[in-house]
Amino acid sequence: MFGDSLSFHGPDGPHPADDARLWPNVAASAIGGHTELFAGFGWTARDAYWSLTGDPRVWAQLPKADVLVLAVGGMDTLPSPLPTYLRQGIRYLRPDGLRRGVRKGYSAAQPILARLTRGRPVALPSALTVRYLDMIVVAIRSLRPDLPVIALLPGYHRAASYGFVHTGREAAVRAMRQWAEEAGVSLLDSAELVGAHVLEGHGNPDGMHWGWSGHADVGKALGALIASLVEPNSH
Repeated sequence: MFGDSLSFHGPDGPHPADDARLWPNVAASAIGGHTELFAGFGWTARDAYWSLTGDPRVWAQLPKADVLVLAVGGMDTLPSPLPTYLRQGIRYLRPDGLRRGVRKGYSAAQPILARLTRGRPVALPSALTVRYLDMIVVAIRSLRPDLPVIALLPGYHRAASYGFVHTGREAAVRAMRQWAEEAGVSLLDSAELVGAHVLEGHGNPDGMHWGWSGHADVGKALGALIASLVEPNSH
C-alpha cells in the first residue's frame, strides 16, 4: 500500500504503521493477511511514484504482494497557495529562528489565501494525479500483470488550516474515476464511507484525519473489496 497520513494518523495523532486500529491493518486482519505500508505526511500521487522508483524496500515486496492499494490522491486536492517546492522548502531554511518564523507566518496565511484563491492552485492538479497513479500501475503491471489494484478516492475535510476550502476535490474524483475505468482499477470511495464521520466532527480535531470508528469502517470495506478480488488462500 502507498498512502498519505490518513493511513497512519488517528484521532490523537500519528501512530506506528503496525497499530491494529489503523484501517490498512483492519483490512489485512479481515482477510488473514498483513499490510506493507509506504506512506508519509502530505504524500501525493507523485510522492508514491517516487517511493516506487527510489525505495528498495518497495521492490522487495512486489514479488510477495497479493494486491496493490493506492491510498494517495487526497492530499493532491488540498489548496496550496504557495508552490509545492517553496512550501516544502521551508524546512530547509536556516537559521532555526528564520525557519520557525516563516513556517508560522505561512500557517497563518494559508487559510486566508485558500479562501481568497478559492482553493487554487491545489497541491497537485488532477491531470498529474492520474498521470502518476497510472505510471505506478504500468510499472508494477510490467512485473506483476495480474496483480489486482485498488485506488482510494479523495475524501472530505473540514480543516480550518485550509480555510474549510476543498474546491479541488470534485475534479480529482472525476479524473480518477475515468482513469480507473480505463486502467482496470477498482475504486473505494472514502467520502462515502467516512464523509459524515469527518464533516460531523467525529475525527481528529484537525478536521482531516479519522477517528477509530472511521478507520474501522474503511478497513472493513477495503477488506471486503480485497476478498472479492484476490483468490482464496493466496494471502
